[in-house]
Amino acid sequence: MTEPGTTFEDAVSAFFGGLSREPDLDAPELLPFDATDRLLLDAARDPRFAGALRADGGTVVIGDRHGALALGAAQLLGATGVRVHQDPLLGERALHANAARLGVADAPISLPLGPGLLRGATLVLLQLPRGLDALDEIAYAIARWADPSVVVLAGGRVKHMTLAMNEVLQRSFAEVSAGLARQKSRILTASAARTAEELGDPRFPVWGEDPDLGFRLAAFGAAFGGTKLDRGTRLLLDTLRTAPPRAAGSGAAGSSGQDPARVVDLGCGTGTLAVSAALAWPDAEVIATDQSAAAVASTELTAEAAGVADRVETVRADGCEAVPDGWADLILLNPPFHSGSTVHTAVAHRLIRSCARALAQGGELRIVFNSPLGYRPTVERAIGPAEQLARDRTFTVLSARRA
Repeated sequence: MTEPGTTFEDAVSAFFGGLSREPDLDAPELLPFDATDRLLLDAARDPRFAGALRADGGTVVIGDRHGALALGAAQLLGATGVRVHQDPLLGERALHANAARLGVADAPISLPLGPGLLRGATLVLLQLPRGLDALDEIAYAIARWADPSVVVLAGGRVKHMTLAMNEVLQRSFAEVSAGLARQKSRILTASAARTAEELGDPRFPVWGEDPDLGFRLAAFGAAFGGTKLDRGTRLLLDTLRTAPPRAAGSGAAGSSGQDPARVVDLGCGTGTLAVSAALAWPDAEVIATDQSAAAVASTELTAEAAGVADRVETVRADGCEAVPDGWADLILLNPPFHSGSTVHTAVAHRLIRSCARALAQGGELRIVFNSPLGYRPTVERAIGPAEQLARDRTFTVLSARRA
């Protein structure tokens, strides 16, 4: 709670100053909080939310980046039993690292998006997600599982907000209003949750098909790309046919040799590469890993529907941390190029470096990336000499073997 004689603004600034992004990507231009966190915490001070803050488990936080909202609600607003859901694993780890560093006695509890997170909640603080599908799934879950009196304070940076967000929220709430912008952030307030009958059946996962794939894709709201096959992944898949990978020690791509027996889909998304590998090489073991909870859940369903779930192990993890040393004959990687809403190449660099430990001697990293980002020097430093396998107007596919 705010100390006597200290303004709330000063207390927030002091609290935010003690936060860190670690173990997430850290850089001078990346902060563990933003103006939206500040605006949401200020809005939650409204006397009408006092009961929610005092009630054990009355406050839920969704989309917190690194703990600014959940820990701020506990430390600055006196919220008890805060429950929190973060799709990215590194954000979740950063929140709990910050809680330990700051000595938060009543640390928030991390839970999946669902009834365990939301039952009994009367106040939800939400950092608006980037995608409308993610917002739709979150709004449905809140309306379906939280207390009928729940109020949602959904904040975002004005430059990333659209009128479509209001329309998505209105699918799950009868009353949606927009507040005034402050420090280039704005809050949408949603209340009057629609009934279970009005909400209808769950909207996610959704399923999609692509003529270039022999299986269907499942996607939860926050999974990158949804059910569409993005151009980079499509180009990388083409190279699996034109330059077939070979197991470690059996020669260069395209030469005769054994099929890869151990494959990693790093940053698996909806499971396109993992399932394609399992179908292409029926004797292969596949690890599909992503730090996104939605991605892992999507890949599990995609693999199950394709009949390869027994050979595709899905893991929510940071980079290749779930892959044993020297395990992989082949790692397939279509890395993200942003951290939150900020374009940042260090995200991909981190993933590339994590591959070196996981690859077997002679194992191959096959990576696709937006050509102007120029990841080749990073690949060659971390793995070994790289060969360009394909390039179109936008993307490049490289193959590099661990020396």
